[in-house]
Amino acid sequence: MTRRLPFWPRATGAWIRFCLFFVTRVKVEGLENVPSEGPVLVIVNHASNIDGMLLMAYVIPPTRRPMRWLGKEEALRWPFFGWVMKVNGVFAVRRDAGDLEAFKTAKKVLDDGGELAIFPEGSRSPDGALREAKEGATLLAVRSGAPILPIALIGTHRFWPRGRFPRPFRRMAIRVGPTFTLTMAKGGDRAEAMKAATARLMGHVAALLPPEQRGVYTEAAESVEAGS
Repeated sequence: MTRRLPFWPRATGAWIRFCLFFVTRVKVEGLENVPSEGPVLVIVNHASNIDGMLLMAYVIPPTRRPMRWLGKEEALRWPFFGWVMKVNGVFAVRRDAGDLEAFKTAKKVLDDGGELAIFPEGSRSPDGALREAKEGATLLAVRSGAPILPIALIGTHRFWPRGRFPRPFRRMAIRVGPTFTLTMAKGGDRAEAMKAATARLMGHVAALLPPEQRGVYTEAAESVEAGS
C-alpha cells in the first residue's frame, strides 16, 4: 500500500511550488537516498529564508515522509505563520529551557522512528559559504545512532540573500547525498574529538556543495570525497 503524506504538508508543498514556478527553477538530485522508513537525521546548510520552504516543497512531498523541525517557541505564536509551522511539523523549543530540553525533544523524534531536520550552523550564512556548526547536531547524531542524511542547498543565498528581499530568476538546486552514521573518538581531549566529529558531519554536506559554498569545511569535504 502506498504511503500518503498528511494533507497540510502536501498542500503547503504544492503552494510553495506554485509560487516559485513563476520566479525561479529548482533542480533536485538524489531523492533516492532518502530512507523510506526508520529514524533519519537530516542535516542541511543554511543561507536563506527560502531553505526550509525548499525542503517542504521539493523533498517532503515526493518522498512522502513527514519531516519534523525544531522551532523557537515564540515563532509558533506568530499569527498565521505560527500555525503554518505547526501543521508542517515544527514543534516548540523554549530557548530559556537550555540546550538539554531541545536535545531531549529532538532525540525523541528519532527514537520514535521519525525524520528530523536540523540546520547545524544555527543561523543563515551571509554569503552562502558554510560557517562553523554548533555541537548540538553532532551530539544528537552520535547519541541517537540514527542514519544521517546530508542535504545541500545551492544558490539559495543568491535568490533570497540574508537581510534582503528575494531576487527572482536566480536558479537554485537541492542535492541529497547518501546516508552515513557518525561516531566520536573516546578518550583523549573531548573538545578536540567533538570538533573532529563535527567536521566529519559537515564534510558530507560540504562535499555536495560547489567549492565557493564549502567555506570552513573545504578540507572536510575533500576528505569525504577521498573516502577517508
